[in-house]
Amino acid sequence: MSLSHIVSIVTGGASGLGAATTRSIIQKGGRVIVADLREQYERYQELMMTTKSAAAEFVETNVTKEEQVMMALDVAEQKFGKPVNAAINCAGIVIGEKTIRTTTTTEKDGDNTCVTTPHSLSSFTKSLTVNTVGTFNVARLAAERMIKNSSNNNDVEGGCIINTSSIAAMDGQRGQVAYAASKAAIIGMTLPMARDLASHRIRVMTIAPGLFETPLLEELPDTVKKELSKHVPYPSRLGYPDEFANLVCSILLNPMLNGEVIRLDGALRMPPS
Repeated sequence: MSLSHIVSIVTGGASGLGAATTRSIIQKGGRVIVADLREQYERYQELMMTTKSAAAEFVETNVTKEEQVMMALDVAEQKFGKPVNAAINCAGIVIGEKTIRTTTTTEKDGDNTCVTTPHSLSSFTKSLTVNTVGTFNVARLAAERMIKNSSNNNDVEGGCIINTSSIAAMDGQRGQVAYAASKAAIIGMTLPMARDLASHRIRVMTIAPGLFETPLLEELPDTVKKELSKHVPYPSRLGYPDEFANLVCSILLNPMLNGEVIRLDGALRMPPS
């Protein structure tokens, strides 16, 4: 299962699902531009110590900034001698907040006062900006570079774009309205983007992972993680980042996978809360 033909950009590629993807592509012979925030550089260095490979380069990248994404794509072409033919979007944020938050306070006279606060518009906007706009920004700019790969050869695939959604897009829980909306939008982009880019022999896929052992969940107590695992029918555990990475690699190698969303969740359907 060689990926020696792959020159990729992996956003959020220094930690979590992105780091597992970076490692897997390198191990299979591919090359990776790790596009991540400056504060993730130490994680990138740790990752490179385990892979012991020169087939990667870190480029400080905010996925919502056009010039930074273009710089990362330029570095890929300069370092590896050709434009990217794979773009894997793993960068994202999680914001938990209810549409309306209600708090009750007890006054000195014993009376209760109920205060309602609407969801912060700025946090909702931030979720959509990073998760949805950031994903689209990388996809559109990477696609522009991928066209070069197949423009002179009808037998060569231009490239493959793999975006990361979440089962929250379909099974969003209380407090996930911003996150679910941002991830549902990524699913909504999948088919029209695949149709837009088909004439350039560029494929577009989306993975919707369930509960995975990422840095966010690693901070939870073991008891909480055990409780979360019980909701997964089989295997009854959190997903391993390497399992996400394996799916990414399978998609890159299978040209008939296009315009589709794959749930990667052990048959999990999230309860309301």
